[in-house]
Amino acid sequence: MFLKIKNRIEKELRVYTRSIDQLYSLNKLSPILFKSIKEFILRDGKRIRPILFCIGYLGFSKKVPGGLYRSALSLELLHDFMLVHDDIIDKSDQRRGKPAMHALLKNPLRQNRKIKFSGEDLAIVVGDVMYAMALDAFLAVNENMHRKEEAMRKLFLAALYTGSGEFIELLLGIKPIEKVTQQDIYKIYDYKTANYTFASPLAMGATLAGVKPNQIKKLYSYGMLLGRAFQIKDDIIGTFGTVKEIGKSNLTDIREAKRTLLVWYAFNHAGKKDRLIIKRIMKNKVTQATELIKIRSIITNTGALAYAQKQIKHLYVQALNKIQNLTMDQKYKQTLNNFSQKILK
Repeated sequence: MFLKIKNRIEKELRVYTRSIDQLYSLNKLSPILFKSIKEFILRDGKRIRPILFCIGYLGFSKKVPGGLYRSALSLELLHDFMLVHDDIIDKSDQRRGKPAMHALLKNPLRQNRKIKFSGEDLAIVVGDVMYAMALDAFLAVNENMHRKEEAMRKLFLAALYTGSGEFIELLLGIKPIEKVTQQDIYKIYDYKTANYTFASPLAMGATLAGVKPNQIKKLYSYGMLLGRAFQIKDDIIGTFGTVKEIGKSNLTDIREAKRTLLVWYAFNHAGKKDRLIIKRIMKNKVTQATELIKIRSIITNTGALAYAQKQIKHLYVQALNKIQNLTMDQKYKQTLNNFSQKILK
């Protein structure tokens, strides 16, 4: 079922990219803008958000309304917009194994060295355009206007809280690591990842289908717990994975001094010498591969990796309990269970 929905979304995405020039005259406005957006949104991706939106709807509805899959693309476009801005903030030149948007837009500027703007400046604007496209795409679904409005409000809130999570994370990066708490880290995980990647898409789909509030609450709670677990796993991959697995440099999180659960636990369970090493590495503006190896060693030796893996299992069990009594169609509930196992494996 999950793969079937993903394939339907991929098909809709291809149709959408062929129609965006007709919808918005982007190629006429700027061939570079049109080409950059089209290339970026067609890159391979997990499509988690639009898939969960569709599951949230189809799990409670006996019909597939016109425009459902086009509406689902709003969440993928919102994600793409955020990736563009994230890569600028993280100073990461790769995304999904290809040049990040700002890196891509540097090419048309190379011949003119006197310009006063950069690829990053152009990418910020491209992200803004993609955000507007996301909002417009959501309107495509043919559903009850009141439910549609309520679901769209959840889309707005997802964007608002994700931006807030990014803001909080940046400020937490300058807070002394010894003063950072596990609650600080989970707050970022919840706002920056869990809400807009898992909880909001499910809740949006269910709201659009006219599901009762208590059922939506259960789905939302499931998404928040699963999202928190997913982010912990993502941190593990970001630290211990290869560049190919991550799709960007595996030095990014350390270079940006991100306060992850792994780093927090390692610091609070390390000896004095290793604490000083963590502080020094997190303060460095230029991060070397040798420092990544050292951080990995400290994380493993302090039990931080084992602790993070234990937290994932605990959150996974809690998440499944939330949807135990959900009145969702059994095949879609099973799809959610299979999905949970797959992304946390």
